[in-house]
Amino acid sequence: MIKVAMTHVYVEDVAKAHAFYTEVLGFETRLHMDLGDGALFVTVGAPHGAQRDVQLLLEPGRNPIADPYRTALYDAGIPCIVFSVTDLPAEYDRLRALGVRFTHPPQEQGPVLAAVFDDTVGNLVQLTEPLG
Repeated sequence: MIKVAMTHVYVEDVAKAHAFYTEVLGFETRLHMDLGDGALFVTVGAPHGAQRDVQLLLEPGRNPIADPYRTALYDAGIPCIVFSVTDLPAEYDRLRALGVRFTHPPQEQGPVLAAVFDDTVGNLVQLTEPLG
């Protein structure tokens, strides 16, 4: 059986992304390694052991391949990643109270309730809650 072990999101600043994804979104740090010369290898994941085998790599996005890709997605209004929550209206209110900027509030999109926010490091992120 093949399972997802790690995926990534390109970010403008790994340290700033790490702070946002842990302090604001509530992920926990899984790996935090200093690679020298200011380079970091940082992964985060769902808190309290949920999905312990899945990590999100906060990948440096300032390079000739990632920067145009990340910028094109952002400019087109396309989220780079989708996270699920069990109560989207409550999470929307919690994040807005913390100053998170949403590009669209929760709204029905087929079988899910969805909202999109700016992660402060160059990406749009979608939150979804299954309906029914």
